[in-house]
Amino acid sequence: MSRKLKQGFATRAIHVGQEPDPGTGAVVPPVYQTTTFAQEDPGIHRGFIYSRAQNPTRTSLEQNLASLEGGRYGIAFASGMAALSALVMHFGAGDHFVVGENIYGGTYRVLTRVFNRFNIKCSWVDSRSVDNIAAAITSTTRAVIIETPSNPMMTLSDIEGTARLARDRDLLCVVDNTFMSPYCQRPLELGAHVAFHSVTKYLAGHSDVLMGVLITSEDDLAEDLYFVQKSVGAVPSPFDCWLASRSLKTLAVRIEQHSRNALTLARFLDEHSEIKRVYYPGLPTHPGHELAARQQSTPDGHPVFGGMISLETGSLERARMFIKNLAVFTLAESLGGVESLVEHPAIMTHADVPREKREALGLTDGLVRLSVGIEDLADLQDDLAAGLAALA
Repeated sequence: MSRKLKQGFATRAIHVGQEPDPGTGAVVPPVYQTTTFAQEDPGIHRGFIYSRAQNPTRTSLEQNLASLEGGRYGIAFASGMAALSALVMHFGAGDHFVVGENIYGGTYRVLTRVFNRFNIKCSWVDSRSVDNIAAAITSTTRAVIIETPSNPMMTLSDIEGTARLARDRDLLCVVDNTFMSPYCQRPLELGAHVAFHSVTKYLAGHSDVLMGVLITSEDDLAEDLYFVQKSVGAVPSPFDCWLASRSLKTLAVRIEQHSRNALTLARFLDEHSEIKRVYYPGLPTHPGHELAARQQSTPDGHPVFGGMISLETGSLERARMFIKNLAVFTLAESLGGVESLVEHPAIMTHADVPREKREALGLTDGLVRLSVGIEDLADLQDDLAAGLAALA
């Protein structure tokens, strides 16, 4: 195992946890589509008892995901929100989190409308400044949760600085790394305790799997998260785990194409007079560009900026017109699939965030979010040009 951990990212994505089946020699491990496992004697088994607790297909996937993030433990769940909920269950009533205010709408919803019922408290801060995070820490604070780049405003938070602060104050540092994937950004290497993903997005990458994962190297935390996973039971199916494992084999080449396409399209949009502003960390005009170039990098050290772009059209009417005239970009929620998607955050993914809070963050009715896929670049640019022409 130690030798394999020294292998490159793409090699690990294909091989870690994916050894040929010892019984048949099948190069692709089988799907263990079973709920229970035979025992030789009461309590005497081969490491697997019941699939809610453990399943060989899920274990293989968890090993692979942990390897890609540089962690020791991967704990998979039935969705990204199930993973986040399991993490919150590690804490107790009265505990306090400092959370980046510009974060995925589902995260905001579950913390403010579900876990608030159990006296879990949150302070929402502009996490672009580590000083803002520090100022919000209280005697009951137990964790700092950030998402970088943020959804959908593409703001950047300093992972290394935030993690250093959290460790100095004996807090957990949790980073939602969904937008980047471990190919582009590895929070554990920068000091974070937990990397959190909606596997549904770039990791699975084909819009056909719903899943989440928590990755850590903290022994006690991992032990408790596995306990929550087993006890609460929000686990992914063996078949979904198999699909995600298959998808990870092409993660490196997919992310390269997503990122190349997005950088070119962001430059194209940034130069167009019909767009008020483009939010993409790969543009030198982005206020977080230098930070992105430092903490977002491929495994061989090259800066990379991902496949997500947000743009300001100026009004709800203009946003609707732009979206209506797209043909290759599909109007749909989610992101990170091989196909390009477009969505309207204020109406769709962030509708549960109060209007005044949305507008304070710059999340206006004119904002449109693009998930740039891996289609031919010329077709994507022509499609955006058609949407822009409708605005002229």
